[in-house]
Amino acid sequence: MHPIISGSYRKPDTDIDNKTIKSKTMPKLKTKSGAKKRFALTGSGKIKRKNAYKSHILTKKETKQKRNLTTTSYVAAVDEKSVLRQLAIK
Repeated sequence: MHPIISGSYRKPDTDIDNKTIKSKTMPKLKTKSGAKKRFALTGSGKIKRKNAYKSHILTKKETKQKRNLTTTSYVAAVDEKSVLRQLAIK
């Protein structure tokens, strides 16, 4: 009986991955498309972002709250590293 049909087929001992040629240069990092739509860098290096809660259900919100939500904010210092990594900057 054929080994594949009988279920006793086993991979060969040689591994194809070990024979691949590796380049000496690092691959380019790709920017996350969601991050590039949401964040922008300022000239001083800060990361700008938009405020949440401004897209729908605006009838319940006060005018002052909606006005304050239109301004841009900055990403917190704790989150800067992960945002920069998503933007493929650092």
